[in-house]
Amino acid sequence: ISMDKPHSWQAMVFQKPLLLNRSVSANLHFVLKRRGLRGEERRAAVDRYLVLADLESATNRPAKVLSGGEAQRLAIVRALAMEPKLLFLDEPTASLDPGAKSGVERLLQNIMQRGVRMILVTQDIGQAGRLATDVAVMHQGRVVEHGPAEEVLNSPRSVEASAFLAHQI
Repeated sequence: ISMDKPHSWQAMVFQKPLLLNRSVSANLHFVLKRRGLRGEERRAAVDRYLVLADLESATNRPAKVLSGGEAQRLAIVRALAMEPKLLFLDEPTASLDPGAKSGVERLLQNIMQRGVRMILVTQDIGQAGRLATDVAVMHQGRVVEHGPAEEVLNSPRSVEASAFLAHQI
């Protein structure tokens, strides 16, 4: 999957995946067709995205019957299929069991290694530590602290960030 020439400036993945009422592969075909891929090029891209999301065994299954983790991985690679420069993710692992959460995190790490920048909204401090390079802590709609993940998570300077990290707010 080439990340050299983004076709979209940004893409968004919501906490509750928004999927088409079609098969897993048809969800990817839909996006790739809009991106201008045709024929064998599009089929090959679908296969690459299915492998990336570890969904190759689900290719013909209806998206509506996927588990929560499978659905979220499909939503993520469908957004990625637009080759965005920036991927926004809103609580992508909320309500997922530990195994599904781990699968989503592995996918996100793989995507980051490909050079896609992400803004990830999470309340999971451990997840922020595993995935983030920078962290912004918000309180009452304002950023109260921002900096390198290790610094913010291990030595917060603001009262609000300290309280959040101590699970007090």
